[in-house]
Amino acid sequence: MKYVRVFLTGLASLFLAGGIEAQSAAPSATLSSAKQTTPAKPDCGSPGRSTYLLGPDDQIEISAPELAELANKPTRIDGEGNVQVPLVGRVHVAGMTVEQTEQELNKGLSTYIKQPQAAVSIVEVRSQPVSVLGAVNTPGVHQVQGHKTLLEMLASAGGVRQDAGYSIRITRRLEWGCLPLPGAQMDESGKFSVASVNLKEITEAKNPDDNIQIFPHDVISVPKAEMIYVIGDVVRSGGFALGEKQTMSVLQALSLAEGLNRTANGHHARILRLKQDADKREELSVDVSGVLAGKKPDVPLLADDILFIPGSIAKSTAMRTLEAFVQAGTGMAIWRVP
Repeated sequence: MKYVRVFLTGLASLFLAGGIEAQSAAPSATLSSAKQTTPAKPDCGSPGRSTYLLGPDDQIEISAPELAELANKPTRIDGEGNVQVPLVGRVHVAGMTVEQTEQELNKGLSTYIKQPQAAVSIVEVRSQPVSVLGAVNTPGVHQVQGHKTLLEMLASAGGVRQDAGYSIRITRRLEWGCLPLPGAQMDESGKFSVASVNLKEITEAKNPDDNIQIFPHDVISVPKAEMIYVIGDVVRSGGFALGEKQTMSVLQALSLAEGLNRTANGHHARILRLKQDADKREELSVDVSGVLAGKKPDVPLLADDILFIPGSIAKSTAMRTLEAFVQAGTGMAIWRVP
C-alpha cells in the first residue's frame, strides 16, 4: 500500500504539472497571435525589463542556486564580449539583453541541471552619464558609478539649492524599461518614460520607494520653486520659496521678513507684479501699515511678486534699483518657507 500511495502521488503531480503547463501555454499562444495584429506598447504602469544591450567592459552579477561561487561577485564582460561561468565555460553575451543572457545561461546549465534558474542583473555599464539640471549647485552631466539612487545623484550634483522646487522630473530611455514610479507615462515620441517625485517626501523618508535607482542617460530636472520677494526697509529681506501648493499674503510675507524696520514707510509700499505675456512689471499700491494694524484687508501675493517697502526718505529710483537686483539674483538671500 505504501508503494501504491507514493506512485499515485507522483502520478497526480505529473497530471497537475501538465495541466499547469498547458494553461500557461495557452495565453502565450494568444499573445503571439495578438502581436501579429497589434504592435506592443510599453506599459509604464509596471516596471519593464531593460532592453539595454550588454557589451564589453559592462559588469553583471549572475546568481543561481547551483552557482553559489558567483553569489554577490560581479563579473566583467571581457573585450570579446564573453563571461566565464562555472559548468558552462565561456559564454558570449555581448549584444544581448539581460533576459536573453539569462536564457543563454539556462540553456548551457540545462546540460547539468534540471530546470536551471539563472538570474542576471546589471551592476555597471561602460558609459554612465546622467544629466542633473536645474536648481542644483553643480548642474551638468555626472557619471553613475555602480548603483546610485536619486538622492545620491542629487548629492553628487552638489545638492539642491535653496530656491529648488518640491517636484523633481525624471526622464528615462525605454531601453532601461519604464520608470518604477506611480504615474509614469510615455512622452509624445514614445521613446522615453517620464515621471515626477516629491523631493520633500523622499528626503524626509515619507516615501522611500520613490528614491529609485538611476540608470545611464537618465535626465533629472529640478525646477526652481515659485518665489515671493520682500525687499526694502524690512528686517530680513530676500526671496522666499513657496512650498508645494502653498500661497502667501502680504501679512505672511512680512512675517517671514520679520517685520518692518522703524524707518520703514509702510503706507506707501508697492507690489511689483509681472504683466501677463510681458516682461514689464506693474506697480500696485498697498498700505502695509494699515494691513498690520488690521485697518486694511490683507492682500494675496502671486508667484514672482516683489513686495517693496520703502524707507521714510526713500526715493522712487530705489525701487527700480532693487527690482533689477532681484532679476539679476546676485547676492539675493533665498529662504525656504517651512
